[in-house]
Amino acid sequence: MGRSGVAHIFSFWESRAFYDSFMARSHDRLAASQSGTFKDSQVKLFDYRFDVKTGFEPRFTDSDTVRVAHCRVHEDRAEHFALMQEKVWNPAMAGSPGMIRGMFGEAPGSEFLVLSMWQSAAEHGKYRAERLERLALRAQLEADIAALAGDVVQLEPGWIV
Repeated sequence: MGRSGVAHIFSFWESRAFYDSFMARSHDRLAASQSGTFKDSQVKLFDYRFDVKTGFEPRFTDSDTVRVAHCRVHEDRAEHFALMQEKVWNPAMAGSPGMIRGMFGEAPGSEFLVLSMWQSAAEHGKYRAERLERLALRAQLEADIAALAGDVVQLEPGWIV
């Protein structure tokens, strides 16, 4: 019996024009060559809004764990959610010893992506255990969030390009 699992693939684009050019020229050919290797693919495009911690760059060689949170937010709470990310969550993550860097992105329809890079799953676990409940209350997270999906992703060095 074959093994199945979930793979998260992150790509970062210099501009929307480069992304659109890739999609127009290369995507269908590459997708056809992978036919049958995966099912239930979901793709989302987020615009960068700001760094989590400082100096985000899409370099994964100094991290072995990524925490990704995909948040659908009530439309009337979207600006509050973004403000709380900047004023409550960012300082807490930035102050955690194992957190390296991250980014906050937005998609149409009040959807947001919070991607944070960690030295290890254990370091992320410490942050989570010590702070999550208190920060969620302070940021009024329950009032903002319509749906939340997330994962702690172990990076596969052989996939980094």
